[in-house]
Amino acid sequence: MTHSSGWSGLLASNRGGAIVNVLSVLSWAASEQSGAYSVAKAAEWNMTNGLRLELAVQETLVQGVHLGAADTDITAGYDVPKIDPADVARASLDGVQSGAIEVLVDAASRYVKASLAADPAQFYAQSTGN
Repeated sequence: MTHSSGWSGLLASNRGGAIVNVLSVLSWAASEQSGAYSVAKAAEWNMTNGLRLELAVQETLVQGVHLGAADTDITAGYDVPKIDPADVARASLDGVQSGAIEVLVDAASRYVKASLAADPAQFYAQSTGN
């Protein structure tokens, strides 16, 4: 599917540009508390990958940004390591400048991404107590 009008047409007429989609480690893994949120983020990750393929012909960079948690109102009640949102923005913009299609902005995102090729039991064993 190609888009000749709207945002895609604008990007094409300018010979590219960039779309940044802020995702989450929950794009790749679920937790007891994440349920539907993980499903939505997994779908967004796949949408990002599909859109990247679709818009490559017009030289539009489609970047996925992954993080564990940012220090925002949404995560205020969670006792987990959090990254400053300004650091997320800086990492993403650095990635846009270098043409990176995926940006892992914190230790949590790098850990989960590296774990994807491993046995999933090692990742989920903590949650199930096995």
